[in-house]
Amino acid sequence: MGYEKTKQAFNETLEKLGTDYLDLYLIHMPFGDYYGSWRALEEFYAQGKVRAIGVSNFLPDRLMDLCYSAKVKPQLNQIELHPFYQREDELEIMKELDVQPQAWAPFAEGFNGMFTNPTLVEIAKEQNCSVAQVILSWNLQRNVAVIPKSVHRERMLDNFGALKVHLTDEQVKKIALLDLKRPQMVDTLKPSEVKRLYDYVNNPVLTSL
Repeated sequence: MGYEKTKQAFNETLEKLGTDYLDLYLIHMPFGDYYGSWRALEEFYAQGKVRAIGVSNFLPDRLMDLCYSAKVKPQLNQIELHPFYQREDELEIMKELDVQPQAWAPFAEGFNGMFTNPTLVEIAKEQNCSVAQVILSWNLQRNVAVIPKSVHRERMLDNFGALKVHLTDEQVKKIALLDLKRPQMVDTLKPSEVKRLYDYVNNPVLTSL
């Protein structure tokens, strides 16, 4: 984090990728001098070196504060978002701020039996599709961009099939009942999570990988 460090990191990324611009550049966490980092991102955006700038893992108070104080407000907030952590109130706030929500782990990496959950399995049978397609379609119907991770071609093709699935209002209501209303993967409010991240940043072996 920080103005100069972000400029250095951005330019190194361009060099490694062999390009003169990026489609999207994000601040990963609301820790450290992220306001200095944001000023650097605003400059890159003004120079046409990046087409969109945003943040990741920003809770409503941090996101709103940045939107109100920045020259260019974040265009996207990438957050943990899945049927077990639905964050409806936060989605409404992002809509008011005109910030696009994006789910960085729409399947929660399969935690808590995501792919065998009886409700999701039942809906998948009703729709004649996979559970993964149900989850992706559910997010897309809420105007949430999704980036499902897979290295398997067949799963990638299956994920694209979600574009043809449209859940009924009743099915959406059933999924709403799965909300545990707490993070399942990353909780930026926990001191232990803050410590873990700074331990990583301050470990010269890990940060050199």
